[in-house]
Amino acid sequence: MPSVTTGAGNPEGPSAARDLRRILAVQAVRAFLYGFGTVILGTSLAASGLSDTQVGLVFTAMLAGMALAAIVVGMIGDRVGRRRLYTVLVLGMGAAGIAFALTTSVAVLAAVALTGTMSTDANESGPITTLEQAMIGQAPPHLRVRVFGRYNAIAYLAGAAGALAAGGPAAFRHVLPSLPPDQRWLLVFPVGALACAWLAAGLTQNVEVAAAAGAAAPRPLQRSRKRVFTLASLFAVDAFAGGFVVVTFIVFWFERRFAAGAELMSLVIFAAGLLQAGSSIVAARLGSRFGLLNTMVFSHLPSNVLLMLVPLSPWLWLGIVVLLARFALSQMDVPTRQAYIAAMVDPEERTAAAAVTNTARYVARPAGPLIGTVLMQNVALGAPWVIAGGLKIVYDLTLWRVFRHLRLPESLR
Repeated sequence: MPSVTTGAGNPEGPSAARDLRRILAVQAVRAFLYGFGTVILGTSLAASGLSDTQVGLVFTAMLAGMALAAIVVGMIGDRVGRRRLYTVLVLGMGAAGIAFALTTSVAVLAAVALTGTMSTDANESGPITTLEQAMIGQAPPHLRVRVFGRYNAIAYLAGAAGALAAGGPAAFRHVLPSLPPDQRWLLVFPVGALACAWLAAGLTQNVEVAAAAGAAAPRPLQRSRKRVFTLASLFAVDAFAGGFVVVTFIVFWFERRFAAGAELMSLVIFAAGLLQAGSSIVAARLGSRFGLLNTMVFSHLPSNVLLMLVPLSPWLWLGIVVLLARFALSQMDVPTRQAYIAAMVDPEERTAAAAVTNTARYVARPAGPLIGTVLMQNVALGAPWVIAGGLKIVYDLTLWRVFRHLRLPESLR
């Protein structure tokens, strides 16, 4: 972790660097759990006898829960304390994992999902991600996009490892038929959650807002309000489209379309995670050289064309190739987007800015899986992919038009 070894209270000092390493470690553990869970949930729900609409409702509740919890974090996060709330949330993740491991009741799963501590993607969790972005945003401006690049790369790598591990129970069941069903393996969540809580409890005062803002009181958006809300509205369009094709839905869709099992899809999601991790590092370098907005837009456009091509593949292998090509580009906007938001606002506004932009994304996403499954049943199996890609292209072009002349307060374009 790059740092300047100055005083302990300095945002570039050794204690701040240790905090960043702890946050990245928490990200690694929970991304592994979410990567594991996306595959297990996608295949176990598909095999549970639930209808496509019922499965869509569970996915929708997970996304709605992330939105609701992100709103709460934005309102109380800095008052309660980032470290304290961070610890509570990761413990809640463990409790939610227990519930998902023990029942297939749609009502129970939806209720637990509304806590916001489960996720449909390895690198996404509304309230936890909001806190992490606010804490990482305190990194020095010249290092921030690199730190966000590592943050996302670690998430993708750990999520990929989790997805790969998710294929293990099904593979070994051929040798040991007495192994528990896939769903029961979600009991790994509380174990990982305890490790995350221990790491979160060790964070220092540097991650709190006063350390970043010279002891200024936390405040809502003021100077940056208009820009952040404009950006949030555009992110909502992108997130609504992304909700059609979250990872759990992708696993579910490939099972429905090609009868692809957990063993194969765990390998596919693992490969996707490796590609996303590499692209996060590349995106950070491109963002530093060509500008954050340029990297966000011009890496995203071709990925959305590929998204629309996935359902046109007549063979499983070709669908996987196109999907992986899309994954190699689709997340390059994530570290640059996070750095862009942090650079746009004042330090004491960062929790609020992260909460507003994340909430906009999470509020817009819940309808995606439900609408996607309805479209699968009533329009065409590939309809969610085509509609998602088209909406995302509109988002990219609008984002470029609205913000291309904006100069950030800090020296990042």
